[in-house]
Amino acid sequence: MSILPVRATLSPGAVVTAPAGDPAASGAAPLAPTARLLPALAAVYRAQLSRARVARIPLLFVATFQSVGIMVLMRGVVDGGAEARAVVAGSSVLVVAFVALNLLAQYFGQLRASGGLDHYATLPVPPAAVVLGAAGAYASFTVPGTVVTAVAGSVLFQLPLTHLWILGAVVPLAGAALAGLGAALGLLAPRQELATLLGQLGMSAALLLGVLPAGRLPEPIGWARDLLPSTYGVEALARTFDARPDWAAVGVDLGVCAAVGVLSLTVATWAYRRAAVR
Repeated sequence: MSILPVRATLSPGAVVTAPAGDPAASGAAPLAPTARLLPALAAVYRAQLSRARVARIPLLFVATFQSVGIMVLMRGVVDGGAEARAVVAGSSVLVVAFVALNLLAQYFGQLRASGGLDHYATLPVPPAAVVLGAAGAYASFTVPGTVVTAVAGSVLFQLPLTHLWILGAVVPLAGAALAGLGAALGLLAPRQELATLLGQLGMSAALLLGVLPAGRLPEPIGWARDLLPSTYGVEALARTFDARPDWAAVGVDLGVCAAVGVLSLTVATWAYRRAAVR
């Protein structure tokens, strides 16, 4: 049976009732479809990068000066060799931990406490894009500080600069692992103050377990060091200071960072969904 259009003349004051379920009847526009992951990720990344550029650059200077200062202090204790390589590599990755772990935990903790997650929940953006975009923006800010720290440490301890290009792999992979951990801590913490505390503790762990040479740590603490994802980035960078780096071992360390990064960002995405629906 076909339905033909019907023209009707209405008298003034007449009321037209539309069939139930007609979107035009309620006057509400249909919801926009959810954006695809990659375009949404790029949009969130640019927005977070623009926001963090103003608020986080002073803290990035603090993180860099902190790492350089630690190397200067350790110069009086460590002369060279494997311990010097560990100090320089650990101080360089510490910049990543300060920004990607500590500051990101504080950011998501504040976002959850202030109701900022409700804003993202109303946007047609996949949860993974929000987490990955914020994590990528914060991790990107670690690149200048990490490079400056690695170069300064190499000059201070007279280490070769030949293989510092490995920072192009260490920073994103270690940054992904630490950023995912920081985002998860901020989203799972029941209070903003606790998220800040957890971020500070995570950065302190990266400082103590990453900068101090592994040979000087007690065995139980060495086990805890193996559980911290940033230490694999430290090991990968430290190995490249050798005259003949063991590239297979470097690849294994970077592979561990990549695996932990995928896992931690997945947990952070789940934590975001969990926090956004509350």
